[in-house]
Formats: sequence, structure tokens, C-alpha cells
Amino acid sequence: MISQDQILAALKEVKYPGFNRDIVSFGLVKDAHAHGVDIHVRLAVTTSDRTIPVALQETATARLRAIPGAGRVKVEVEVQAAPGAAASVTGPQEIEGVRNVIAVASGKGGVGKSTVAANLAIALRRAGSRVGLCDCDLYGPSIALMFGANERPTADDENRIIPIERYGVRLMSMGFLLEDDSPAVLRGPMVTRYTQQFLRQVAWGSLDYLILDLPPGTGDIQLTIVQTVALRGAVIVTTPQEVALIDARKAARMFAKTNVPVLGLVENMSYFQCPSDGVRYDLFGSGGGAREARRLGVPLLGEIPIEPPLREGADLGRPVAEFAPESTAGMAFAALAGALKKQCD
Repeated sequence: MISQDQILAALKEVKYPGFNRDIVSFGLVKDAHAHGVDIHVRLAVTTSDRTIPVALQETATARLRAIPGAGRVKVEVEVQAAPGAAASVTGPQEIEGVRNVIAVASGKGGVGKSTVAANLAIALRRAGSRVGLCDCDLYGPSIALMFGANERPTADDENRIIPIERYGVRLMSMGFLLEDDSPAVLRGPMVTRYTQQFLRQVAWGSLDYLILDLPPGTGDIQLTIVQTVALRGAVIVTTPQEVALIDARKAARMFAKTNVPVLGLVENMSYFQCPSDGVRYDLFGSGGGAREARRLGVPLLGEIPIEPPLREGADLGRPVAEFAPESTAGMAFAALAGALKKQCD
């Protein structure tokens, strides 16, 4: 006799293509039983990639046949079209239950975009809004660390991913699915597919704001989002330094070409105020964000200072907007949330 525990143990060795997570924890196994030594398994996947069901069937069959004493093995894979597939044909579509989808973008890395996105999400929640945050940087996810969350998402009865909730914000990130030191090795089509699944196959529920933390630059992920998701607008993060402003300009042009309004600029690392004497130091220059906002004809939504607690909070999973709201940076994020709400209203 083959037990169900033996079957599930074998299926736990089957990883979903592109992830380090098994199909059992993903909730893809809908039925698994044995008649004597004969095994029958039914899987359900949502994808538009024809290679994934074939790969899962072959790998699962091989694992099940390796069970000592196993007889005949039958693995059925039910396939549903990916929710984002229709959107690519019909144009940008709304995400069910979400009032405002806001993209937080930057032209280059290293300007603190994820820090801004994380604290903006918390500041909006503290202002009374229902907020979700989707980490769309598949190659360099950081939201899990910034929120101090290491849980693994589960699936509901409709095979949708249930987001992790932390500090009242619903979260989804590749960081929840990968091991700490595992890279996401993804080609262009897989990047597009996983981006759509994160946005449309997650049970976000009813939200006032869904913040999208985009990767830096203007690549596949950005294009997938602007072409398939009805964005309320984009917030561009920069520093006062000209080298960052040049790339912020490119990001703004990308959104303009795809008819996505730029709601405003955020100048991060705006200044450092010495805690001992209160003297302000403009480490990366002064007024760059304001000048660029005027050039683009958009508001400067906020100026976020450099503060040790801001960096420490990001590393420890304790964002300043939640744990130090009265700090200079905490109040700056609250002001940013207020300015963004006015733009959306």
C-alpha cells in the first residue's frame, strides 16, 4: 500500500519552474491518492506557458515512480489561462478591488526607491487608507527585508496567492518565494509572466492604494506593467544629484510615451541634518528635485532626508514611518502620503 503521506512527500520535491518552492506549498495539488500501489494525482496551474504543465507532469511522475513499491502512476494537470493574458490584448486593465495603482519608479538604482515605496505604503495606511505593496523588482527584491517578513505565501480555494500582511500593509514579493541567497534566474517571457501573476493572481482584496515598487530603469517589467495595468499614475524617485536626475528624466519620458501620468517627483537623500548641532548639509547638492519637477511640469511631492534611523529601520524590518513617525524622515513620509492623496483625489 502507498500512503498519501508518501505521495505528498514525493510531490514536495517538485519545484515550480523558476522558483525554489514546491508545488504542494504553492497549493497546486488538488488531489492525491492511491489504490493499492497505483497512484493518481491531479494538479491545477494557472499559466499561459505551455512548457510549465509538461515540465510539472514529467517531474511529478518521475518522483512518484521513485516511491518504493509504486505501481502505475497517473498525473493530470489542469491548466487555466493566466489572468494577465487577456490584458495584453485588450490594453491596460484595472486590478479588481483596487482603486488606485501607483507605480514608484526611478531611472537608476541606488536612489532609495524601495525605501520610499515601503514607507509611503505605511504612511498611507496610517492616514486611514487600505494599502497593498507589490515588489515588482524580481531580480533584486527588498520589500521582504524592509518589512521584516520571511513567511511563505499560501493559496486560497481559487488558487490565488494570499499576500503577507505586515504593519497593516498587504505584501507580495519574490523575496517571499526565494531562499535568502538564491537568485531569480528568469528570461524575458518568464519575467512578464511572473509580473502578471504577482499583480493579478494575488488576492489583494479591497484596496485604496496598491503601490508597485518597480525595478530601476525602463525594461521588460516596466513595459509589461504600463501596457497591461491601468495605472493611476507614477511617482519618480531621484536624488538632488544631476546623474540621478538625468535618469529620472528618462523614466518620466517612458511614462509619457505610454500615457501614464507622472504624479510627481520625490527627492530622496535630500539633505542630512546633524543631530548634534542641527546644521543641514546638502550631501548630494541642493534643489535638484525641485528644478527637475519644474522642468517636467509636475509637483515635487516630498523631500526625504538622510537619517541613520531610516537606514537602520530598513535593515531591521522596522520602517521609520511606522516606528519613528515623529522623526524628520517619518514626518516627511507622512507629508508625501498627503501630497500623493491630493494628487489622486
